Amino acid sequence: MKTTTGITARNILDQKSIRKIYTIGPDQTTYEALQLMAEFDIGAIAVMENNHLIGIVSERHYARRIALEGKKSRNTPVKEIMRKEFYSVTPDTQVDVCMKIMTEKRRRYLAVIENDECVGIISIGDLMKSTIDKLEFDIDQLVNYITTG
Repeated sequence: MKTTTGITARNILDQKSIRKIYTIGPDQTTYEALQLMAEFDIGAIAVMENNHLIGIVSERHYARRIALEGKKSRNTPVKEIMRKEFYSVTPDTQVDVCMKIMTEKRRRYLAVIENDECVGIISIGDLMKSTIDKLEFDIDQLVNYITTG
């Protein structure tokens, strides 16, 4: 696949305002996960066990697996609602490839893995923001070139 942006997952992680990876254990409650997401204004958290990424839990998982099923978030462990089948990329994966994976696999989040360690999570929103920023930069460059000759 031909890339058009030259932007990588590493660039996306570097541009994020929140650089820390927020994690939660599989036996912690969904309520605790929601508290973290609300406190740090994030949509997903890495679920870690023995320093290994074993899943991703998001607000969408809460909505579909807790709220709609009538469960209680204060006593439902994260492992019951997390997505265990997640997709990952390396920091050097191009944004175009990340978008293709997300679109084809219908995922909103990708884990970024380097040397068997989760170094971040990127969202479809992160990718869209980066792509729009790049397009705006390119347009500004073209306008500047045209107007200044």
